[in-house]
Amino acid sequence: MTIYSQHATRGKSQILATYQGPDGVVSKTVTSLAEPHLAVPVVDALNKISAFATAPVSIHDRRERRVGYYPRTHLPALTDPAARPSLLGGAHSLWYEYVCLRLYQALADLESSVAALPDTVSRAIRSELEAEKHGLQTGLADFSGTSSEEEPEAERCWEFGQAFVKYDDGLDTLSDKTREQLDRHESGLTSEQRERAVAALRVLVTAHSEGGDVWAALDDPSCRLFVEPYDSDGFYLTIEAPEPGDDETSWEIEVGRWVPDDPEEEPENYTSATGHDMVGCALPVAPTAEEIAHLLKSVDEKPLLLAEWAESRVGAVLAGTAMVVTARYDS
Repeated sequence: MTIYSQHATRGKSQILATYQGPDGVVSKTVTSLAEPHLAVPVVDALNKISAFATAPVSIHDRRERRVGYYPRTHLPALTDPAARPSLLGGAHSLWYEYVCLRLYQALADLESSVAALPDTVSRAIRSELEAEKHGLQTGLADFSGTSSEEEPEAERCWEFGQAFVKYDDGLDTLSDKTREQLDRHESGLTSEQRERAVAALRVLVTAHSEGGDVWAALDDPSCRLFVEPYDSDGFYLTIEAPEPGDDETSWEIEVGRWVPDDPEEEPENYTSATGHDMVGCALPVAPTAEEIAHLLKSVDEKPLLLAEWAESRVGAVLAGTAMVVTARYDS
C-alpha cells in the first residue's frame, strides 16, 4: 500500500512514505535520521512489511479452481507485538503462511533496526505502521461493504487488485510463479497434510534466513533448500523435506558434486556439468530450523567440509553434526 524511500536533505536522511491518496500520489516524511546507513535497513523493512501486509488482501485465492479471498488475520500484527506470534501459527495455505512468516521476519528486522535509534524515531515508525494498517482496514471495509457512512475518508487509498507496493524482496515471495507453485503442491492435501507442509516450509525458510551469508537458494520454499558455497570445489548440499502430501518419506540431507559433462574438461573450468549425489542422510525426525542453519553456517565457514562429508561411510556421522549417513550413491 505504501512505497518507502530515503532522501538526503540538509545533512540528514529523510524516510519518505509514498502512497495513493484521494487526490493522487502523495509523499510525506515519516522521520529523519542523522546518517544514511541508519535509514537503509529501516526503509527495507518497511517496504517488506507494506508488501507482505498488502499483497494477500489484494488478490484472489484461486486454489482448487475456485475464487476466494485470503485472510486479513495478519493485519493486527503490524502494530501489536502480542499478535505477532499468531503469524507463525496458521495453516490456511502454503503461500499465505509463507507470506505471514516473511512478514514476521520483516517486523523483527524493523524492530532490530530501530532498537538503538532515538525514541522520536521509534514513535514515528509506530505511527507510520498505524497509518498503514488503518488505511488497509478502511479500504477493506469499504470493499466488503462493512464500512460506516460516518467514517471519514481514508488518507491512504487501497484498491483490490492494485497493490501499491515494492514487490522485490529477493525471494520472489509475492510473485505469481511462487504462489502458483505452492498452490500446486497443496492441491488435494488433507488439512493434516497441509499443516505438516506448512511446518516444513517454516523450518526451511527460517533456516535460510538464519544461515548466515552462505549462498543458499530456496529452490522450493515448501520442500527444498540448495546450498553451494563459494570455493567448495564443486560440492553442494541439498536439504529436502518430504513433498507435501508424501507421508512415507523422511527429511533428507544429501551431499553431491558437479561432474563435467566433457571428461576432458577440468572440474573447476567446465562449460556444462551434471550433479551427482554422493552421500545421503535420511533423518528419523524432522530437523529444527536451528539445526539446518548450523549446517549452512558450517559449510559457509569451511566450504571443503562438504568434500569431507562426501567421503563418509554409511553409519558414520557427518563431522560436526549429529546426522548419520544412511546411503552412498557412488557404490
